[in-house]
Amino acid sequence: MKTEEFLIELDEEMLDYFREIAQEMVSRFGISRAEAVARINSTYEGAQIDPYPDLMCHEMPEYWAYGLYFEPRDGQLPYGAPGEDPSEWEVRPAPPMDSHVWTIRV
Repeated sequence: MKTEEFLIELDEEMLDYFREIAQEMVSRFGISRAEAVARINSTYEGAQIDPYPDLMCHEMPEYWAYGLYFEPRDGQLPYGAPGEDPSEWEVRPAPPMDSHVWTIRV
């Protein structure tokens, strides 16, 4: 099913999973829910996501949140390990505000 928030075809459980990814970005990085959803849409629009549990479910939602928020460095991303300082990492630019991926208005 498609929703007004995500531009991805998701079953009910994967919808919950993607909402958890968005919530991780909101709580960990202090961004708005609108920006979190736009980042997800920008990356996953048009992707084929299988019903729950899709292969991506072998990782926790915070794993995907870090990948959507930070730029990789030497092929690595922060992942919230104890003692890790995410302030040392470069933040990916958010999608442009006039992009259609912003399905939640701020």
